[in-house]
Amino acid sequence: AARGVLGPLLAERPAQIFIANRTAARAVELAQVFAGQGKLAGGGFDAVPPGPFDLVINATAAGLGGEVPPVSSTVVGPATFCYDMMYGDEPTAFLRWARAAGAAGSADGLGMLVEQAAESFWIWRGVRPETAPVIAALRNS
Repeated sequence: AARGVLGPLLAERPAQIFIANRTAARAVELAQVFAGQGKLAGGGFDAVPPGPFDLVINATAAGLGGEVPPVSSTVVGPATFCYDMMYGDEPTAFLRWARAAGAAGSADGLGMLVEQAAESFWIWRGVRPETAPVIAALRNS
C-alpha cells in the first residue's frame, strides 16, 4: 500500500518523506526505489524523526488487530493530517490515536476503496460512477 502512494505523493514535491517499517531494511529499500523522484528516507519505527509532520499515513496492518504503529505522538502537530488506509464502521485505533495526539484532521481508507472500485468500473465499463453517494451509503450502513 505504501509503495502505491509514494509516486503520487512525490509528484506533489514534498520537502521530505520518511518511510517507517517494523523491518528497517524494507523501508530503506523502498526509499531507494523512489530515490530519484524526491527526497526520502526510510528506517525502523525507532528512526522516525520527531516531527511534527504535515501528513502521517498509516499503511500498516496494525489496525487489523486494533493496534497503532509504534510511532511517537511527536509526529503529530496542530497542522498534521493523519490518514489510515484501513477503514471500519468506527474510527480505527490509528485515527483515535491521531485525534488524541492533536491532529488537525484525519480520514480512513473507505474513500480510497470506493474510488479504486470506481476507477475499475471506468476501465471495464466505460462509465464513471458517482462515488459520493456510495461512500455516504457505506458510512450509514
